[in-house]
Amino acid sequence: MGQEGRRVEGPRCVAIVGPFGSGKTTLLEALLARTGAINKFGSVDSGGSVGDASEEARAHHMSVEANIAETEFLGDPYIFIDCPGSVEFQFESLPALSAVDLAIVVCEPDEKKIPALQVILKQLEERNIPRILFINKMDKCTTRVRSIVEALQHASNTPLLLRQIPIWKGEQAIGYIDLALERAFLYNEHAPSELVDMSADDQEREWEARYSMLETLSDHDDKLMEMLLEDMEPSKEQIFTDLVQEMRTGQVMPVLIGAAEQENGVMRLLKALRHEGLGITYTAERLGCPDMPNGEPVLQVMKSIHTSHGGKLSISRVLKGAVKDGDVFYGPQGEEIGRVSGLFHVQGQKTIKDNAANAGDVIALGKLDNAHTGMTLTTAKDGIDALDVFEAPPPVFAIAVKPKEHRDEVKLHATLQKLYEEDPSLMVEQNQDSSETILRGQGEMHLRVAVERLVGKYAINIDSHAPAVPYKETIRKGISVRGRHKKQSGGHGQFGDVVIDIKPLERGEGFRFSESITGGVVPKQYFGSVENGVKDALGKGPLGFEVVDLAVNLSDGSFHTVDSSDQAFRSAGTLAMREGLPQCSPVLLEPIMNVKIAVPNDVTAKVNTIVAGRRGQLMGYDARPGWEGWDVVESLMPQSEIGDLIIELRSISAGVASFVATFDHMQELTGRQADLVLEGAKAAE
Repeated sequence: MGQEGRRVEGPRCVAIVGPFGSGKTTLLEALLARTGAINKFGSVDSGGSVGDASEEARAHHMSVEANIAETEFLGDPYIFIDCPGSVEFQFESLPALSAVDLAIVVCEPDEKKIPALQVILKQLEERNIPRILFINKMDKCTTRVRSIVEALQHASNTPLLLRQIPIWKGEQAIGYIDLALERAFLYNEHAPSELVDMSADDQEREWEARYSMLETLSDHDDKLMEMLLEDMEPSKEQIFTDLVQEMRTGQVMPVLIGAAEQENGVMRLLKALRHEGLGITYTAERLGCPDMPNGEPVLQVMKSIHTSHGGKLSISRVLKGAVKDGDVFYGPQGEEIGRVSGLFHVQGQKTIKDNAANAGDVIALGKLDNAHTGMTLTTAKDGIDALDVFEAPPPVFAIAVKPKEHRDEVKLHATLQKLYEEDPSLMVEQNQDSSETILRGQGEMHLRVAVERLVGKYAINIDSHAPAVPYKETIRKGISVRGRHKKQSGGHGQFGDVVIDIKPLERGEGFRFSESITGGVVPKQYFGSVENGVKDALGKGPLGFEVVDLAVNLSDGSFHTVDSSDQAFRSAGTLAMREGLPQCSPVLLEPIMNVKIAVPNDVTAKVNTIVAGRRGQLMGYDARPGWEGWDVVESLMPQSEIGDLIIELRSISAGVASFVATFDHMQELTGRQADLVLEGAKAAE
């Protein structure tokens, strides 16, 4: 059937998203087991699941990357993408989400997970991705499901539409009632549910819940509204038409219930995907994918992988057209990206070779080294503009890394580039001042997994530590000082003699050099050499750090017609500075950052306490624009206090806090804090 009908043709690509620990990977396993793609239901805890198959995922019992698996249900092909739930790895989801047809949002009946759910739903809402909410772990739930939905509604800007209610036996959910079909089913563990008659009590609960469902649907259907007002019973066909249409257009988010670990509710979920889910035609339209002049294929790169033996794989969704091995692809400016060498279907960590792929397929393209995650590709030589643009969130945690073996230096930098290609939410930075290679990311676990990949996948043993804080020093008072460089060792000697005036500048003014020479006591040709000598001394002042915010004026000196030279005057300038700076009341400066912390507003008060405990200055807070129930707390905080800030913030916010830190100014640091910095600097020498 077409896009306007109930069921669409072709492969369906479905993302499985949700907060950490909600059971996404278990649901993937249940979907694969129920459709016959796997023979044995694998456990996440025991490391036997298709989804969390990487060494890092199994070591930490959590998804750390998007995992892909293919299956068939009643003759229709499905590609499921199991996305990480931890906020530290959620950027993995964004490039994949750009080209999916629909998302299953998995959550628990737990109000503490609402902020994490809100973060995920925001991503889907911003991309207009149709979505179904699957409340998992109903076998452990003792709360009325309608109360749970009311609580979860705070996380969604789209109305939640309860499609099923549980059948209770005591305090345990033993089945469900489908409100659209008006049928009751009892769960059977790892087997299809059994159709049963409704009890009188369940019938009454079903009428009430069904009317509430129809009321929500009628908000977007005047005909249905009239029927409800006149107590007329709408046909099942009309109800399903509304359900499908309103879910597809993002007017409602249907809510289904179940327990993935027992495969309860999984068959009904599959049927909802089959009859109500969208296909590639809609997704291409949602992304604004144009028809190419000669029917050339268009692909969206969802993920990049560097394999041990097969080189780089670019996992992509075919939005339009057909792809074959050997095709040449072009990027947005018409630049040649490369020739495909091998097409592969992906099943967890395994790949299966193929020769061609059609619209709707997810296929891994071999050895397209110039293709990047998020890129839109085509075989048309003029290229194609990117269909989805997204930025990695700002990093919130950093470590300095270096190989234990000096011979691995070059290999490390090449490997870090590969890690960045696989995960663009990592940042690699070379700090020239400290000569450190700094790895920045989304949290402590994010960087721990990155280091584990360096060691395990790429065989580079790594040392890591907290990055150096870029302290500076400045002066509080001025001085006039002479510097004389004189050497005689046969033949021409060396002679340079200068008098310089050193004085402090306002914070942030940097360095200024001037001269007020009269009578030619120092020839003009040596002014630049004196300035260079002064700058040489600024690299490391009397406290051991770069000196900033001072002015130096060359006011006097003398020269020798034979023995003076550029080098002699450069040395004289350096000597004068090294003589004078210790007499200028040197003082340490530390970088102060502007830190904007985003958190659910029930922990705002705790954030204020954390800021104060880290020598921070609270600047105020305000509601986070577009985020119901969230605040943004703004403060000024020393950079040295930000290192593990995210760990403390996430611990008070159920793992969802984030912040953006930007340099604000340098500030004097004195007392015990300054002593500790100076002691640390001396110990490191």
